[in-house]
Amino acid sequence: MLRERDVEFDVIEYLKQPLDRETLERIAALLPDPPSALIRQDRNFQELGLDPADYRTLKSVIDLLLEHPRLMQRPIFVVGDRAVIARPSERVLELL
Repeated sequence: MLRERDVEFDVIEYLKQPLDRETLERIAALLPDPPSALIRQDRNFQELGLDPADYRTLKSVIDLLLEHPRLMQRPIFVVGDRAVIARPSERVLELL
């Protein structure tokens, strides 16, 4: 969708280059959503036996994502001082 609109973007392969606490905090601050939106509550989350109620604060979310980066909701699209979790992908249009 971004390529169709000639939007330049960088892809960060966060599993190969893990994000640090400062970067995760910055992303969370740019999102209009609560910190818990950064967590994928998928099969991996369930297999780890995690409880969504334990991940409501920014600190608990960041701590979890530092330990289990695969649980980060993605993709995240950042433009300037705004960001969206691009699920569905059309959400990127909010920032263009």
